[in-house]
Amino acid sequence: MDVVLLLPGQGSQKVGMGKDLYEAFPAAREAFHTVDDAVGMALSTLAFEGPADDLTRTHNAQPALLAHSAAVWAVVRDVIGHRVRAAAGHSLGEFSAYHAMGALELGAAARIVRRRGTLMYEQGVVRPGAMAAILGVLTTPIDDLCAQATAEQGLVVPANYNSDEQVVISGEVASVERVMALAKEAGAKRCLPLPVSGAFHSPLMAPAVDGLRAALDAETWNDPIGPVFADVNAAPVTTASVARDLLVQQLTAPVQWTRVMRSLAEQYPEATFVEIGTGAVLSGLARRIAPSVKAVACGTVAEIEKLVASLPHNA
Repeated sequence: MDVVLLLPGQGSQKVGMGKDLYEAFPAAREAFHTVDDAVGMALSTLAFEGPADDLTRTHNAQPALLAHSAAVWAVVRDVIGHRVRAAAGHSLGEFSAYHAMGALELGAAARIVRRRGTLMYEQGVVRPGAMAAILGVLTTPIDDLCAQATAEQGLVVPANYNSDEQVVISGEVASVERVMALAKEAGAKRCLPLPVSGAFHSPLMAPAVDGLRAALDAETWNDPIGPVFADVNAAPVTTASVARDLLVQQLTAPVQWTRVMRSLAEQYPEATFVEIGTGAVLSGLARRIAPSVKAVACGTVAEIEKLVASLPHNA
């Protein structure tokens, strides 16, 4: 059984995430402690106990999600590692993917992600923005609606192409509200403002680029042991230099998740897509985008046990 790893991004965090792993597996405890040490705070306690408002803050949520994914990977790596053919992560999850594929030690990944979250939060304070999820099939393409609102109000762009029926937009507050109104006129089922601290994956994040590049360059990188499909262009990345360049671009560019999933499904049609970390958003999207693939969530003790039980005994 071949495996493709999927690593979740911001928005999946919830109080209690990873606590059962911490209590059950020494390898998971070590992963959480490594991240705690790297960021200089008891992030694991925040993940396990909250409060939720603090956990949701960008500079906390991002390393906490990394820690949970890394803890799961630490537990299952010896069992499924030799089966992994590729990986992809949604936004923050792309950093988790590079850790899982051996490009970044966990402490280095945690420091980068913590810095990334801080930069994104700070830029959101300097230049407030908003994001919203647009659900449903539109009679006018979302790109056209964003272009119209940008001309009328100010900058707004597609930020996450999550599926054919779910796109997240990002930009100036009034412009995001304008696109929500236009989308409803174009047949959107729902338009949901997202509880975020800035206009992520948009040009409004451009002032944070230099800081992120410095954080990436300050750590030691290895070439990933297998391809990581990049959010920026849905292409497989096999070198550290390209990984760093695309992770910088990702800060201001949209997440091309629909293209990523279609590329993975086309290249690995028989693989099981395993979501490593908090929640089941990406495994759900995988089944929606590429109905022929098998996708499972793996973030709790029970889910790990189920995954292991499903593996062929002769390989």
